[in-house]
Amino acid sequence: MLCFMPGVAFIPALLVCWSSAAFIISYVIAVLGGHVEPLVPYISDTGTKPPESGIFGFMINISAFLAAATMYIRYLIIEKQNESSIFMSPSCNLITLCIGLLGCIGMGIVANFQELSVPSVHDGGALVAFGSGVVYITLQSVISFKSCPQWNSHSTCYIRIAISIVSWIAVIPMIACASLISITKVDWIPGEKDYTYHFVSAICEWTVAFGFIFFFLTFIRDFQGVTLRILTEMHEDF
Repeated sequence: MLCFMPGVAFIPALLVCWSSAAFIISYVIAVLGGHVEPLVPYISDTGTKPPESGIFGFMINISAFLAAATMYIRYLIIEKQNESSIFMSPSCNLITLCIGLLGCIGMGIVANFQELSVPSVHDGGALVAFGSGVVYITLQSVISFKSCPQWNSHSTCYIRIAISIVSWIAVIPMIACASLISITKVDWIPGEKDYTYHFVSAICEWTVAFGFIFFFLTFIRDFQGVTLRILTEMHEDF
């Protein structure tokens, strides 16, 4: 069905489907293999041991690429819209893109540096991915309000800002609780030391991750009016 979507809407749609599949498939394999407890593991915990580690790394790398492509197209769309009706500074749009791409680099680090092998690098990549991601969707929400109602509906703006607020509410305890965990492991058992911190942090991590997915889902309508030919012309203009 993605192939029959108008314009380049298939790109954010593919990003949403692929990323959701990456999380769910690695989770199911890790749980069935007895590598993690079914009750809210960290996302990275489900991609630490083989065979799910290979699947997780491969799929998250593709997700990072699709996210970068989606962000760049979104940048071009906003630049074109801003030409006909100036509603923001072009530098703000560029800064937003750079922050988003930084988050994609963080995703790549998470995918390629395993949690148990190089925990400091992996955790740093996760911090960059989630931190930059929350800032990116927040800035995109602000841009949406600035371009409303000409380029966005009020309902879309409210949905985006709601997702941004929920993501901020979740990302702060996620980072705070993760910093209080004194050991690095994947096989958590309820009641053991630091389990409460792990549990709260993991719930918040899944909330933020799927917050990103639902946010990119709102881009689909914006992308429907942009064809590959128009996209190429927009790229050449900039």
